[in-house]
Amino acid sequence: MTTHERPLSPRLSIYRWLPGMVASIAHRISGVLLILFVPFYLWLLHGMTGSPEEFQQSLGFLHSSLGKVSLWLVSVAVVYHFCNGIRFLCLDAGWGESRNMMRSSARMVLALAIVAGVVFGVLLW
Repeated sequence: MTTHERPLSPRLSIYRWLPGMVASIAHRISGVLLILFVPFYLWLLHGMTGSPEEFQQSLGFLHSSLGKVSLWLVSVAVVYHFCNGIRFLCLDAGWGESRNMMRSSARMVLALAIVAGVVFGVLLW
């Protein structure tokens, strides 16, 4: 009996990382990050609408380093996910389907997220 070696699935390490690929993966990551932050939002909302002690505790957390990093991550994820979602809707509608336009729009969204990250970082610290 002869055994045939089965082909291996391509690994991420052999792909050439193009802007569209990075934008698509980052879109999924930002979506997961936003879903994972829902309990954080609910905790904050509960703290902000509870007793004065709970309000002060929530406010203290938001002013801590961990709170600022959390707000920064969520803010960048929201901006990126929103902008890239609009990009995907445009592609679904047939606008900008050329290879160059897809790469350019992916680069624009990535650049916008970086700029938003810097702006939010300056505002939070």
